Amino acid sequence: MSLKSIAAKLFARRIMRKTQRWVGNPIETQKQVFEDLLKTARETKFGKDHGFETINTHAEYVAQVPVRDYEALKHYINLIVAGEEDIVWPGKPLYFAKTSGTTSGAKYIPITKASIKFQIEASRNAILSYIHETGNASFVDGKMIFLQGSPEMTEKNGIKLGRLSGISAHYVPNYLQKNRLPSWETNCIDDWETKVDTIVEETVNEDMTIIAGIPSWVQMYFEKLQLKTNKKIGDLFKNFQLFIYGGVNYAPYRAKFENLIGRKVDSIELFPASEGFFAYQDSQKAKGMLLLLNSGIFYEFIKAEDFFEENPKRITIAEIELDVNYVMIISTNAGLWAYNLGDTVQFISKTPYRVIVSGRIKHFISAFGEHVIGKEVEVAMQEAIAATGARVNEFTVAPEINPKHKELPYHEWLVEFEKEPPDLEEFATILDLAMQRQNSYYLDLIEGNILQGLRITPIAEEGFKSYMKSIGKLGGQNKIQRLSNDRKLAEQLLQFRK
Repeated sequence: MSLKSIAAKLFARRIMRKTQRWVGNPIETQKQVFEDLLKTARETKFGKDHGFETINTHAEYVAQVPVRDYEALKHYINLIVAGEEDIVWPGKPLYFAKTSGTTSGAKYIPITKASIKFQIEASRNAILSYIHETGNASFVDGKMIFLQGSPEMTEKNGIKLGRLSGISAHYVPNYLQKNRLPSWETNCIDDWETKVDTIVEETVNEDMTIIAGIPSWVQMYFEKLQLKTNKKIGDLFKNFQLFIYGGVNYAPYRAKFENLIGRKVDSIELFPASEGFFAYQDSQKAKGMLLLLNSGIFYEFIKAEDFFEENPKRITIAEIELDVNYVMIISTNAGLWAYNLGDTVQFISKTPYRVIVSGRIKHFISAFGEHVIGKEVEVAMQEAIAATGARVNEFTVAPEINPKHKELPYHEWLVEFEKEPPDLEEFATILDLAMQRQNSYYLDLIEGNILQGLRITPIAEEGFKSYMKSIGKLGGQNKIQRLSNDRKLAEQLLQFRK
């Protein structure tokens, strides 16, 4: 055992003791975060506008600070972009994480000195948690890669702008710099396909032990490696032990990955965003991710079914119920206040508080009142894959409200298969029955002859990749929308049908 792996185990033990202190006292931990956030931001413009000096309880916070998305908070952000200080957090942020906006162009998410510290610590602690639980630390001696955006940044009024993954690249600790791939020059390549081709050349002869990134883009990297070497990834990288991912559910990709790798490897799921690092998988034995309650983020939750009501109830972790779909609302040490992240989560444990990401509040299908969410279609897909041996590269689901020939409406599943099932109709039946078991509204619509069973439209090989390239979102942190309540995405994908 190397000195580096011994040191990693000792460090992991120390960090896990520290983690257990707040894990064992979650309600008080969140109360302290809440009080610290309000106290720190009391003299900011936002704090003065919302009477932070008079807020002592969560009920008072709810009364004085409404839930906002980016568009509703934008006038404050614009002041920071213009160079003003003490707007939503004392001073100026260190960075803006620049992301794609939905209605008004680019979004500038502030990242402060306080918040970036917790972002980096959470990434580190996810790996240390794995080391502590499994006793496996040998991978720290090999090479590791995170498929990410360019680390190059621009500057606006003294604040650096970049993609979150690129910003994070500047914080790789010195003791990992020699292990880290690809090279800085390669990481700065803008064109994704050129970048991945160059990464393949840089890594093909290395001892890769950790590989991280969004599954769909890591899959592209693996396929290019396999094409170049004609080897399974697990044979090419004999010491490859750990896959770290976030952004999407890994389950629909698992069969495909295990085929590409040729063996099983451990995985760690992360829940990061430009707005904060919220959770990571802390156990290989337990389902879900540990919600980070001591990371400068105060959490509120609104039941997804109530979210679009006029005044939906906002609760803290003290009041949550298991297996309920919640919209997650955050207040952070980067100056986001009662901020609607857009993600929905379900708690699957209270001891400790563990969550799964169930979807996006804006990404659902309810054209007929069925309230289908991302988690349901992903569970159904996983069941169909397991039952038939199929392998799926990518998929999305949309309603067909006005089908031809006066037939009943249905849900259309646009699926790119790497390996088609022996019987596509049987595959569709398994999917449909899995949806009916999970979603009583969908079942009622089927039994009431309002909807007919779902239909599958096969998409050509690399069809989803071609679509993403056509809209300028190939690679990086971009991902396919799993659900749509309209036909816009489906109609664009149909040009790539098989």
